[in-house]
Amino acid sequence: MENRKHIHTTRIAMRWGDMDALGHVNNTVYFRYMEQARIEWLLQIGSDFDSRHGPVLVNAQCSFLRQLKYPCEVEVKSYIGAVGRSSFEASYEIRRADLPEVVFAEGTAKIVWVDFDLEKSIPLPEDLRQLLTNPAPVA
Repeated sequence: MENRKHIHTTRIAMRWGDMDALGHVNNTVYFRYMEQARIEWLLQIGSDFDSRHGPVLVNAQCSFLRQLKYPCEVEVKSYIGAVGRSSFEASYEIRRADLPEVVFAEGTAKIVWVDFDLEKSIPLPEDLRQLLTNPAPVA
């Protein structure tokens, strides 16, 4: 994803149940890590979503580069890419917190703002659009 901007970093404690029978984190759990980072960021910025309007994930992708194994703390870095009328692209890097220089997985997602009653996309709220196009620097 070109022209991406770092917007958020979160740490998540890996749970014993995140592993599969082969002793590494199950592939589905990586999507949960990305979801947790995305929701934490949306809540942190005070995003205005409620029971009528909000974000819907329309696609997600993950490249599994290295195996994550218990125990560890996972660090997820979130980035924003292209911003459209009703959607935005996000990307993620998943690392071990104790090995921040090593990327274990990379993912992308497209998020669309939806009117849940009408079941159709609506323009991104203006305050969210401003945050997406001019995100605050991450320390």
